[in-house]
Amino acid sequence: MNPKAHQPDSLPAPGPSALAQSETLAAQIRAEIAQAGGWLPFDRYMERALYAPGLGYYGGGSVKFGRRPEDGSDFITAPELSPLFAATLARPVAQALEASGTHHLMEFGAGTGKLAAGLLNALEALNVPFDTYSIVDLSGELRERQRATIEAEAPALASRVRWLDALPEQFEGVLMGNEVLDAMPVRLFVHAADAWRERGVAVHDDGEFAFDERPVSSPEDAAFLASLEIEGAYLAETHDAARAFTRTICTMLTRGAAFLIDYGFPRHEYYHAQREQGTLMCHYRHRAHGDPFVYPGLQDITAHVEFTGIAEAGVETGADLLGYTSQGRFLLNAGITEVLGDIDPADSARFLPAANAVQKLLSEAEMGELFKVIAFSRGIEETLDAFASGDRTHTL
Repeated sequence: MNPKAHQPDSLPAPGPSALAQSETLAAQIRAEIAQAGGWLPFDRYMERALYAPGLGYYGGGSVKFGRRPEDGSDFITAPELSPLFAATLARPVAQALEASGTHHLMEFGAGTGKLAAGLLNALEALNVPFDTYSIVDLSGELRERQRATIEAEAPALASRVRWLDALPEQFEGVLMGNEVLDAMPVRLFVHAADAWRERGVAVHDDGEFAFDERPVSSPEDAAFLASLEIEGAYLAETHDAARAFTRTICTMLTRGAAFLIDYGFPRHEYYHAQREQGTLMCHYRHRAHGDPFVYPGLQDITAHVEFTGIAEAGVETGADLLGYTSQGRFLLNAGITEVLGDIDPADSARFLPAANAVQKLLSEAEMGELFKVIAFSRGIEETLDAFASGDRTHTL
């Protein structure tokens, strides 16, 4: 494979060992495409590019999370941006634990462990009793980073943390996932000439990956796409994997709550006529671009979340939809300004960076509006303070 063929000029080139890892994964994907008759649906390509053991983006050993491209990272998340995110999230988590009478926590895709360490310390400071903090993460490299972070930042509570290789059949407590849904494989569909086709991945004669389209074969897919009432050229994603994940965790949850935080829109906004290019995006060294075939296994591939489908998936299991709102409103309701107020404004070296980070978390021009929080529950009768005002469940 020509490493320059899918390299936008703005992207730095990886080192020789990383490039060799990418080529090994690309060769495996090409072989799978050949075995499948020359075509794979895009969600299968995305799954391999992100999660292939030892080679995929989340299955390999790249840095991923950080503030600058110089540290080898590709993007930053809210827990990395400010410890006040975890300190504030701890409040609705504590309220859900108390309201459900449960004592266990579980986090999916824990990144570097910053959110886990922050939550552990904040819950301890709030005098909230809890027994275990379970982490579900497919990456062995990230598990080690999480372990090191927790032992360094929450040493007195590290013994309560455990890593799971498989989900339990039942769980009582609070589940959390920050930027988990957007990293799940999506399917691509293209509308043209009044017909929908599924966009997948093929291989050109020169060995390069390329998009290739096939007729929609599933009656269920055809019915859903027809319901969108799209006219003209349009590219859309569907979130089968994210919906399946939501059904799984809401079925597993026998008592307690599940909080999912991610960027996205309700269905009527997601499939808006003006979003005709879809939302698929790639991230490499803090640069965003639209080519998923660049350096397979070395870059993140993501799509915005269609939250109406997530809500439907959870409710189908019998779980209650506890709330849905913007991240900004959720954090304000949960008391992030009070948490910020615990820092002395006279201590400018601490207060000013913290205030700037809170602005990014809350601002409509930053993360406050694009990111949403959706929560499901069983056995919780009351409305959590974090959803007390500005709840947008009616927009789903």
